Amino acid sequence: MRASRPIATTRSATGIPTGRLAVWWVLASEVVIFGGLLASYLMHRLGHPEWANAAAVTNTWIGAFNTLVLLSSSFTAVLAHQAAEHGDGKKAARFLLFTMFGAATFIGVKSFEWYHEISEGYTITSNGFWSFYYTAAGLHALHVIAGAVIMGFVARDAARGRELQRVELIGIYWHFVDAVWIFLFPLLYIAK
Repeated sequence: MRASRPIATTRSATGIPTGRLAVWWVLASEVVIFGGLLASYLMHRLGHPEWANAAAVTNTWIGAFNTLVLLSSSFTAVLAHQAAEHGDGKKAARFLLFTMFGAATFIGVKSFEWYHEISEGYTITSNGFWSFYYTAAGLHALHVIAGAVIMGFVARDAARGRELQRVELIGIYWHFVDAVWIFLFPLLYIAK
């Protein structure tokens, strides 16, 4: 007797698999959240030139390193998807583990950075720039953590050869997380 598959992996009313469509809907809502936050930041930044002094405190090299980490982790997510498409769940799982290592590295570096900034007195209540900085970077960090946790479940199933289509879905999400950082990095670290 053939095991039944969940309807989300077999149904495609729009020509797009239901799981992929669901991920895109989630990301559309995330675009609204991050888009509103970034638009608000830009409007406030243009109205407060004194924020340049606060922005000058951020460590561009740490931000650049974290950018490299996220872009590298996106590359391993692509390799995981490629392995999953070829039916190699064990290889896909290994690449997802590398991606999760990138997420952990990003969070570790961000924690180190925040520890030093906070110990120097730059807290979320210091001024408007720091409020936006911690809110935007913190919201992004929560998405990195959530992505890594979900990726762990996907990697576990992929290693067992199950639900390989989910590797693509978590990859789509991960690329979104990277794209958000590509906007945050220049706004929070470079535009001084």
